[in-house]
Order: sequence, then structure tokens, then C-alpha cells
Amino acid sequence: MNSLLPGRRGHGGFTLVELLIVMSVIGILAAISVPSYTRSLIKAREAVLMEDLYQMRRAADAFYADNARYPDSLEDLVSSKYLRGVPKDPFTNENEWECQPPEPSEDGELAEGGCYDFRSLSDLIGLNGIPYNEW
Repeated sequence: MNSLLPGRRGHGGFTLVELLIVMSVIGILAAISVPSYTRSLIKAREAVLMEDLYQMRRAADAFYADNARYPDSLEDLVSSKYLRGVPKDPFTNENEWECQPPEPSEDGELAEGGCYDFRSLSDLIGLNGIPYNEW
């Protein structure tokens, strides 16, 4: 008896139709999963951006509480040990951030220092519809 399975004659293998069906199913599954994977990557980057902004703003507030002025740059926060290093923006892959000066108080007095708030330099728009440079 030459056949590998009872009821089948010839060589044991797959037909072209069987291979095409399997390849089609794999293609459909890949087409469904890639957009979901891409969205997950964006959500992870957004979470990193929110955490980095939170930590930089928190460090600037701690610097203000200790020195009665805001830092002049992120490097001031690093050299004063409020941050271990300048974080990398997950969307621009750069260690550069927009530094916003403090707004004048109600009596018109401006706090000392140059960096009250930090923003991303990315021109992209987040999944929530707000540009990353406005977070």
C-alpha cells in the first residue's frame, strides 16, 4: 500500500486551492490586527507623553517651592537633581521640549524663571483630537 492515508492516492501534500484558502485566512487576520496594533502603539506613546509632562511639571513646581523661582530650562532641573535626565519626547524622538514662561499673577507680577510649563514640539494630533503640543 503506497498511500499515506486511507482513501487518498498519490503523494501526501496540499493542493493549490488549500494553500490559497490558508493564505487568504492569514491575510484577513493580518488586515484586522494591524490597525489595532498601530492604535495600541499610539496609546502607549500618549501615556508616556502624559507621564513625562506630569513629571517635568511636578519637578518645576518642586524647584519653585525650594528656590522661589521657576527654572530657566530643563537642564536646570537636571543639574539640581529634580530630574534624572531630560526625557525624550515619544513622538519627536528628541530631548527638546517647548518651555513656557509663567503667566502674570492677578496683580500683574511675573514670577521669576523661564519655565513654568512644558509642551511637546510634535505637530501630530492625539487620539482625543487635541494636538500633542497643547497637552
